[in-house]
Amino acid sequence: MIIETNKFKYFLYARKSTENEDKQVQSINDQVSRLSDHAIKDGLKIVRYFKEDKSAKEPYIRPVFEEMIKGIENGYADAILVWQIDRLSRNPIDSGRIQYMLQKEKIKCIQTINKLYLPEDNAILLSVEASQANEQIRKLSRDVKRGMESKRQKGQFPHKAGMGYINKDKEIVPDTENGRFDTLRRLCELFLTGKYSVAKLVDVANNKYGFRTRKTKRNGGKKLSKSRLYEMFSNPFYKGCYTSNGKTYKLNHMPMISEEEFDIIQDILGGKNKPRRKSHDFSYRGPIICGECGCMITAEEKIKRIKSTGKSISYIYYHCTGRRGNCSQNKCIREDKLVELITAEVSKFTILPQFRDWALEVLRESHADEVSERKILFNNLEKSYKEAENKINNLIDMRASDEITKDEFDRKKEEYTAEKARIKENIDNYDHRVDQWFELTERAFDFISCARDAFQTGDLSTKKAILTALGQKIILLDGKIQIEPQDWLIPITDRYPALEEQYLTFEPAKNMPYSGISSNLEPIRTAWLGR
Repeated sequence: MIIETNKFKYFLYARKSTENEDKQVQSINDQVSRLSDHAIKDGLKIVRYFKEDKSAKEPYIRPVFEEMIKGIENGYADAILVWQIDRLSRNPIDSGRIQYMLQKEKIKCIQTINKLYLPEDNAILLSVEASQANEQIRKLSRDVKRGMESKRQKGQFPHKAGMGYINKDKEIVPDTENGRFDTLRRLCELFLTGKYSVAKLVDVANNKYGFRTRKTKRNGGKKLSKSRLYEMFSNPFYKGCYTSNGKTYKLNHMPMISEEEFDIIQDILGGKNKPRRKSHDFSYRGPIICGECGCMITAEEKIKRIKSTGKSISYIYYHCTGRRGNCSQNKCIREDKLVELITAEVSKFTILPQFRDWALEVLRESHADEVSERKILFNNLEKSYKEAENKINNLIDMRASDEITKDEFDRKKEEYTAEKARIKENIDNYDHRVDQWFELTERAFDFISCARDAFQTGDLSTKKAILTALGQKIILLDGKIQIEPQDWLIPITDRYPALEEQYLTFEPAKNMPYSGISSNLEPIRTAWLGR
């Protein structure tokens, strides 16, 4: 029986086998070109072309394939032209659907580049070929899993090296180009202090250190993003470990951070990798650094058993990690003693309520002028934003009239878009600051007027927040704590102790709101506000 295949209406279906390999991208166009030539040669009528870049190893995950099947069921076509049968399916469910439609003559013909499948053909033949395609993908999957497990057992990371590293000669080594590894390591150290948010670290990396991701053939050369930094902070790869199917493997490459530092970062992030402590958190591990070597001060629990009673007492000790080499600060200090030292240091940054009230009086008087000045600056930002929009619009017009090349257009568009986004971010932040600046300033003076009491009575998060707000650095050296104050505190702390001493020489009964105080307090008030 002669089948006139040129009387059918064909859907041409082309699919690449993976979504990631560059060499497969071109294969779609190759398939379409070769199949189109085949259709012209045999006089086949192609009513629509379907192109897809999804894997066929699982059913119901290919939207283009499903659209093609629906089109055949609705009678828009009754035949398929495809490179090989495995382009249609590599799983038994989709293979069964194709075979059933062929038997019911919904599909009257499937043509490949060298074969013809018809409804009256032996169904076993199509089943065998489809099963071979399915078995091939299963075998490939088993081989890949076996290879990855072998790598893990040998301490090799079975994936592409993380940011800050490169794959070289089948090993993973630090990416020293433009200091990427050292820059990312520095970001980890800054984050461990507890004083930097992820957003602030991204700004430091991009604008202070000039960080850019590694340039590859198709991607890279971009600024660090918050999502990439969050991903790095929560990835155990950077402490030299890899977890798969609930099992942890030790990797051979040089870790960027220690396991202990990784745990602290998870504490700060509060994410899913945050370690669970059975009985306590180490309250002051993270914000304090060693005054000799600059390493982090860590903590450990020691349990002492009392022979007479059989009971155990738990003590927490703090000491330098010594990660950067020899450090003489290896003597431990108990947590209760550390708390005494910190409380005494925090007391140095606490002001009397009367001094807070004086400062807020002046701030309220200058509020109207401040808002007016900020409004002018805000209008300038809005003007800059409109200029950035005009640059992009003009660029589009220049490209449309062929005044610039596509490469010039893409480069300039990226530059202007980034400029526009930066200005928009400043507008959003600035608008918020205009609304909140006085409230935040008032809260700052409230804070330093009660810092000592809040530290003594607050929970763990409150204590850490107070230390972070007060100090640029909290240093432990020779059994003593020193807080290097934030910039905004320096003018206050330089003169305040002497002024407080003068203030306290007056009788407490005379200490009343400014409107009724003795004229003797006027010099103290003037000196405080001038400072």
